[in-house]
Amino acid sequence: MTIKLASVVPVWVLAVIGSILVALFSPQDEYFTWLQIVFAFATISTFCIQVFAPSKEGLVLRMFASLGGAVLILALATGILGLISLP
Repeated sequence: MTIKLASVVPVWVLAVIGSILVALFSPQDEYFTWLQIVFAFATISTFCIQVFAPSKEGLVLRMFASLGGAVLILALATGILGLISLP
């Protein structure tokens, strides 16, 4: 089974853009709240993209890849923003 990157990468891009927007526009004490909202939006986007994908084969693998990548991206963003917001 192969992962169709065309349905996985947009969620990763969404997580990166969301992390950057959180870093730029959110107050430091609200970083982690907004990153959770970005992850929720990535989860909903994953479901929408995968449900409307023409191929249903490999659905679970594609969803795992989308959300797994988003978790890793947001974990990295959480670490960076956590270091930035230290007193």
